[in-house]
Amino acid sequence: MSGGPAGRSAPAAAPERAGQVGYPQLWRADPAAWADAGVAWRGLVGPVRHRADALTARIGTLRPGWTGAASTAAQRRIGELRTDLTDVLPALLEVDQVLAEFGARLGSAKARLGVEVARADSGGLLVDRTGAVRPDPARPAAGSGPAVVRAQAGIRGALALADAADREAAGRLSELTTATVAGWVSVPPAGRPGPGAVPAEVSRWWAGLSPAERRWLVGREPGRIGRLDGIPAAARDQANRLLLADRRLELLARRLALLVPMPAGPLEAARRARLAGVEAALRGLDELGERLAAPGTPRAYLLGLDPAGDGRTVVALGNPDRSGAVLTYVPGMTSDLADAPAELGRAARVLQRCAALGPGEETAAVLWLDYDAPDFLHEAAGTRRAEDAGPALHRFQEGLRAAHEGPPARQTVLGHSYGSLVVGAAARDHGLSADALVFVGSPGVGVDHAAELRMPAGQVWSSTASDDVIRLTRPPEELARRALLAGTPLGPAAALLDPSGDRLWFGADPSAPGFGGRRFPSSRRGHTGYWDDDNPALDGMARIVLGE
Repeated sequence: MSGGPAGRSAPAAAPERAGQVGYPQLWRADPAAWADAGVAWRGLVGPVRHRADALTARIGTLRPGWTGAASTAAQRRIGELRTDLTDVLPALLEVDQVLAEFGARLGSAKARLGVEVARADSGGLLVDRTGAVRPDPARPAAGSGPAVVRAQAGIRGALALADAADREAAGRLSELTTATVAGWVSVPPAGRPGPGAVPAEVSRWWAGLSPAERRWLVGREPGRIGRLDGIPAAARDQANRLLLADRRLELLARRLALLVPMPAGPLEAARRARLAGVEAALRGLDELGERLAAPGTPRAYLLGLDPAGDGRTVVALGNPDRSGAVLTYVPGMTSDLADAPAELGRAARVLQRCAALGPGEETAAVLWLDYDAPDFLHEAAGTRRAEDAGPALHRFQEGLRAAHEGPPARQTVLGHSYGSLVVGAAARDHGLSADALVFVGSPGVGVDHAAELRMPAGQVWSSTASDDVIRLTRPPEELARRALLAGTPLGPAAALLDPSGDRLWFGADPSAPGFGGRRFPSSRRGHTGYWDDDNPALDGMARIVLGE
């Protein structure tokens, strides 16, 4: 399976063992072709949905002029046909997920193979077309027997990764094919987790369902499945993608309602502000939709979307349930649905740097924008919005743990600016299921010492650029003292003799030595430059995610 639907040409290769991915097969594999094939399957969702909507319209045209038993039977049959069509939608998305994940894992295996071959070459070894390793007789410093054994083991490890990915993808597609023919199975209300169920309970309930029952729930109850922490990312993504068009219609309806002008005055000003907000959210949703539809890796998983208010969303790049390292990124002030594409770009840059530092490692990055971030300074001056976000961030991290497949992943939670207070307050008040916390450009995280965040020793990290304006957010009492003395002979001295020391607006500076955390460097890039390609802070974040 791993050669690719339209694999690139490769040198002539020795025969491969049946049923196992061989060296020449992996060498010529085209991971991107598998992702492209998945996109083609996903592209059928629109036409199928259009046909289903056409059947709904047909029922509407029958009702006014046709009554009786025959009319009822016809409407029932058309309804059944429509259901048959809509039941296919989750399966189309699932094929896309399987092929995209296979392409990503194949790409990781191929990257690891490339590293092993390059290492062998630098050690004076030759790797032939079959993957066999031997010393290079033309090089006087050719590696010896132990080096050959190590190189061969590394190549076998890469082939084993590809083989495991191949067998798993084939099995998943075979099971899906069988289930599609047999049909989905409805799930009765009894036994479902209640509103207060913790993610571990939700995960156990989901695991107890048959694949046919799970697919029925995704197709028939996407609004419920898409927001449940503890449900696998693949199922949540399918459910939320099925709702994407409806969510856009909700925003369009809000925009339409705000188009009618009002008499000049405060109400008209408020209408214009709300209209501008809805139009910005629409642009953000459309850009997010483009990223969700984009081919290539990493595939995006839509784990949550709520257009209400300023809009909220949770998007993963790569499948967090199948990755060995997972980053959850919490942005700060003014973040909303309109900003989601740009904030997702920051998460993507950390993920790209992880791939550069650890070729072959499966890593995922999640944009968690599931809270009402403050829009104005007077809102950002308080802790209420951060504290209100704490329970949801706690549940989300618990859900990542509960839904993860295989050995536990290394989970890292990163907060920027006001988002660092969200992360700190959640860790302090509720605990976070994470292996490391990272703060960048922080105004304080709601505690005076790293130990109050309930994290393992040495796993609280922070970086603040020397020119970051956030350093000026001194404690309220200090700012009041300076304001009181401003214009007096004591004013200059008050600015120099700052009794608050390393304290910021929301507590101790997490980048200060006395906080008890660990620091990593940043260039002078202001408050938003931590993700710049040549900023060492980007390397620092990626290394923490990877656990280096």
